[in-house]
This record gives sequence, C-alpha cells and structure tokens, in this order.
Amino acid sequence: MEIGHTLGSPWVTRVTSIGLPRWENRLSVRDLSISYFLLYTCALRANTGRVNLDRLNRGMFTRVFILLFACFLLVPLRADAPSRRFELKAESPEFWKLIDHNAQLTRIGGGFGFTEGPVWDPSGFLYVSDEVQNKIYRLYLDGRKEEVIALGDPDGNTYDRQHRLLDCASVLRAIISITPDGHYTVLADHYDGKKFNSPNDVIIGPDGAIYFTDPTLDLVEGQKQEIPFQGVYRLDDKGNVRLLTKDLTQPNGLAFSPDGKHFYVDDSEKRNIRVYDVAPGATLSSGRIFGEEPGGKDDGVPDGIKVDKKGNLYFTGPKGIWVWDSQGHHLGTIVVPEQPANLGWGDADYRTLYITATTSVYRLRTKSQGFVPYLHH
Repeated sequence: MEIGHTLGSPWVTRVTSIGLPRWENRLSVRDLSISYFLLYTCALRANTGRVNLDRLNRGMFTRVFILLFACFLLVPLRADAPSRRFELKAESPEFWKLIDHNAQLTRIGGGFGFTEGPVWDPSGFLYVSDEVQNKIYRLYLDGRKEEVIALGDPDGNTYDRQHRLLDCASVLRAIISITPDGHYTVLADHYDGKKFNSPNDVIIGPDGAIYFTDPTLDLVEGQKQEIPFQGVYRLDDKGNVRLLTKDLTQPNGLAFSPDGKHFYVDDSEKRNIRVYDVAPGATLSSGRIFGEEPGGKDDGVPDGIKVDKKGNLYFTGPKGIWVWDSQGHHLGTIVVPEQPANLGWGDADYRTLYITATTSVYRLRTKSQGFVPYLHH
C-alpha cells in the first residue's frame, strides 16, 4: 500500500492506492496470450497448406509465444487486490466531526465469496454472512474464521434483545434464529398465506419487534414470487407478521432513528432513501424521499444502513459508505477498495465501523458512537 497526496478539493484527504496492476491490464495480457497460442497451434499445422511457415520467422514467433504464454500462466484467474482506493471524501466540514482526517481502513478478513450482515459480539468477533459460500462465519480480528452454519444464501443479520442471532435466509425465504452451535429455527416465512420473496435485511425496533425487508433481489431462480409486491414488515414475539409499507421497488437496508420517531428504508433499484414518521403502534406515515445516491452501473447501490447516537446515518452506496446527517445532507463518502454491501458498529465502545465489502471485511475507527438497537431498551 502507498499513501498518495491530498487531492485538489479542500475536502478530500487520505488517499490510499493499491500498488498492483489493474485487472484490465492483466486481462489484456491474458487475451493476447490466448490469441498467440491459437495462432501458434495453427502454424504448427502448416502442412495442411493453410499456413505458410516459410513466410514466418519461426524463432522470433516462438520466443514471443513463450514469453506471452508465461505471462498467461502467471496471471491469476481473478484479481485478489481491488483497483479502487480508500478515500475520505468530505462534502461538508461536518464530515470531519464524525471521521478523523487520519483514520485508517484495515482489512481484517478476506477470501470470502460475497460478505454481508456483520454483527459484533462482545466476545471479540463478528458474525459474517457469505452469500456465495452459503455459510455464516465467526470472524476474529486476527483473520481467523470459524464456520457456524451452512445455509443457502444467508443475508442480513442482527441480534435481538435476548441476544439471539437472527438471519435473513434467502433460500429458505424466511427470518430465522441461529444458535451458537449452528442450529436454526424458522421464526416466519409467510405473509397472508404466501411465501416471502427473499428477506434481505433485519433490525430490532424500539419496541423490541423484528423489522425486515423482503425484495426479490435474491429470489431463487425458478421459484415463484407469491407475494405480488416487495414489502417491509414487522414480526412480533407471537409470530404475527404485519405489512408496514409496499411503497418501494426493491427495499433493502432499514433503520430507526435513535428516538424512534423516524424510519429509514433504501431502495436498491431506485437508488434512493425513504423516510417515514413513526406513530405509536409502529404505524408509518408521511413517506418521502430522504436522499438520492446516484452512481454508475458498476458503482454499487444503496444497501445496508447504520445510525450513530446523534442520528447521523451511514448508508452503503456507490463506491463506499455515504454519510448523511438527519436533515438529509450528504456530509461525505468513505470510499472503500471493494464495493460494500453492509456495515455494523463494533468494539467495546461501538465506535468502529465494520464493513462487509465483496470478498473482504474492513474496519474503520470513527469519532461517533454507534446506535445499536438491540442494546437499547
């Protein structure tokens, strides 16, 4: 890793670049090597009359082929190092009240398929879902990981107030609880007699109930969508499921404000964030657009959400973590080397953001203290 200089903007600092070739460059060498290999194979069959080797400089051709084919063998099938750089990119000086100018992003775990749902345990590890390897792991700060359960496409996780681990089990199309030794219980898998689509993210509300989103983003190919919309739901301790809203096209991350008066949900398809007023009895009203997170096709979309104790919001979005104040002002972006899908507060003081980003898990200390819903009752 090498540290770059401060960019021209007065609000951008701490640029960290990855000192390895970009994947595009590696790919071009691979393709060229394959092309030479095919051409050389044709040349060796020149006796068919299709290729005239007398017109080729065999020695030069062979040397070039060997060099390029060696490059092909040395190029890995996938790039282990991301091409994006870590940046703290402020849109307002208020950003620096939440994140230190000299904050360091640390990679604490790698080798995953696609990480999601980080949950900090006071014992000093994270629960992390891997949607590609179809497992939930315990990940320790030294990089060690232990398999907890093998499960089809596990997604967002949270603890509840009883310290049970809850998971959005996409293939099961259910909200489940998981014991430390890897056994699960289905808490809910139907609404109005129909199967959920593919539960995506889950939190505990100020009333202790379970709140979750149910888009079709991870609906198993070939399975039928039974509910004709993508909803946001409340699950109480008696197993009753209540629809809160079906306003969103693909609802994903969700969060309550610390005072419980506002409820946020982002929409991965529309690339925006909605906020609702919360009335007694967990009734939502006055749904409106809180913010937009535009980006390029491959830059990422709004996904996981976390809130700090002062009501600032941290959304995964294009290229990293977008930080907003409670009034809907975009304060800045934490650009992450790999595209993040979710995040969670951790460490003993809950001032560290743990970020699940594609094949890795990252750690970033902040000046803020996280609001952790299942700890507040």
